[in-house]
Amino acid sequence: MKDETICLHSGFSKDKYNASVMPIYQSTTFRFDSTEEIAAVFDDPTKAHIYSRFTNPTVDCIEKKIAELEGGIASMCTTSGQAANLISVLNLASAGDRILSTSAIYGGTVNLFAITLKKFGITVDFIDVDSDENAIQNAIKPNTKAIFSETLTNPSLQVLDIEKFASIAHKNNIPLIVDNTFPTPILCKPIEYGADIVTHSTTKYMDGHALQVGGVIVDSGKFDFTKGNFAEFVEPDESYHGTIYTKDYPDCPFIIKARCQLMRDFGCYPSGMSGFLLNLGLETLALRMERYSTNGLKLARFFKSNPKIKEINYPGLKDNKYYNLAQKYLPKGCSGVMSITIDGSRDDAIKFMDKLKLASREVHVADIRTCVLHPASATHRQLTDKQLMDCGINPSMVRVSVGLENIDDIIEDFNQALK
Repeated sequence: MKDETICLHSGFSKDKYNASVMPIYQSTTFRFDSTEEIAAVFDDPTKAHIYSRFTNPTVDCIEKKIAELEGGIASMCTTSGQAANLISVLNLASAGDRILSTSAIYGGTVNLFAITLKKFGITVDFIDVDSDENAIQNAIKPNTKAIFSETLTNPSLQVLDIEKFASIAHKNNIPLIVDNTFPTPILCKPIEYGADIVTHSTTKYMDGHALQVGGVIVDSGKFDFTKGNFAEFVEPDESYHGTIYTKDYPDCPFIIKARCQLMRDFGCYPSGMSGFLLNLGLETLALRMERYSTNGLKLARFFKSNPKIKEINYPGLKDNKYYNLAQKYLPKGCSGVMSITIDGSRDDAIKFMDKLKLASREVHVADIRTCVLHPASATHRQLTDKQLMDCGINPSMVRVSVGLENIDDIIEDFNQALK
């Protein structure tokens, strides 16, 4: 099936009542006919649902749909994108190991990697996303267990050369993890270019309506864990009945291990209601991503032509540094997120934002409604102007997330605010 059809028909077909809409299984637990049946499920968690701390029928439908959209073998939902990235890393690395990550990624992920993972004894080395192959290879150590990056970085909007990073990762027998939040599988399918694990903050475009926080991990099923330095995949798991993941689950050892070990222990799994609400967003995802990208390009061109905009960063524009990579990996569009720099001061940027009537001021992105954020007075308000510039953030920069309103109305709102 094509993406538009998958969004509507994949994951759920019918239940015993022949419901046409995916039901909400809002239950923490599930009954069995015998003790022997319970034991069998504990031996093989793929046989049935045990407890909604790590599996749920409604969420299971969502996991099947997202895996199919991404071209993966299986997926596992989490309660946030941060949880998805954390579990993806902890599923591969232990104390004493390293992860190589590109530096221009979501600030929350930077903090997770640079500060919190250090408490687990895991070191994360950072490298520029534009590094050449030699620099990337030199950054990989004997105990590096994975490379991590984002398809379209948040908020710097750099485009990852997925094939380059995948090639180097595979030469070193380590997987490539790609956070595909901004493009979604509608605009880019990283697995087709060599990514092994794909993560998302479903809070953003997948949900699309600012209803609930969530995340997901997709397993491509293509990485061979028997060839790398991954003892936990090839040796018996004493915490789970001696399971050998590469032997007992050869198609998707990564996601099964993540569920049996980490989700079982952490319990950061969404409820049936959360899965139901996410599905409502997924059903229109293909249509919405097309409109976001169309509106985004038109608004970017408006900003480009406006003398009060000093700089516009959107990889869909031909003079953007990442335009060629965007044409390769994001040929259907670059989503609706961009950044603009007002030709003026920090106060000018604030005044501009406060004059907006249609666009909302909020700490969010990838909503159905147009929203804006001024990093210098919000997420990075503790920094001086000099510190902001050192971080690559102009004090008069505004992040714009284009919604689904009529593009003429969106442009008119920004135009009157600039005036």
